Amino acid sequence: MRKLKYFIVLFALLPFVSFAQKDEGTLTKIGDAVPVFNFEIQKGKSVSISDYKGKLILINLFATWCPPCNEELPEVQKRIWEKYKDNAGFAFFVFGREEGWDKLIPFKAKKGFTFPILPDTDRGIFKKFALQSIPRNILVDERGKIIYQSIGYEPKEFAALVELIDTHLKKAETK
Repeated sequence: MRKLKYFIVLFALLPFVSFAQKDEGTLTKIGDAVPVFNFEIQKGKSVSISDYKGKLILINLFATWCPPCNEELPEVQKRIWEKYKDNAGFAFFVFGREEGWDKLIPFKAKKGFTFPILPDTDRGIFKKFALQSIPRNILVDERGKIIYQSIGYEPKEFAALVELIDTHLKKAETK
């Protein structure tokens, strides 16, 4: 029954997924392996996205000046991060496109966000996924495969992402 519910949720997300697939600015697609990249997890300490294989990974690409990003991130804090930050099977990273620690640290403090907001000063990470348009969410399963992508912020689509994360993590708990 749980498996059926999982597939129903995935099926319900297909219209959103197909939009992302048709966007000419999107370089990755559902089913692709997540591109490998390194990033600073904190000032002076670098890791690889492959270090998180075995976890459900949510990657958010944004900019501090982006109105839809600033509408989405409080929802991310409340509906995803606060719920799953202590879940050992979940990892979440927000990358500031063309922004460094000097902008991101004060932005995070001002907004009261507690999730990782990390620099992508040269678009090195962003360019692995897209040519344009933010915010973007990319959900990667435990095997390192992209299972969801979105562009922009729309409450209905965001709710579908939250439901997919909920369903996926509940399914993982029952294994």
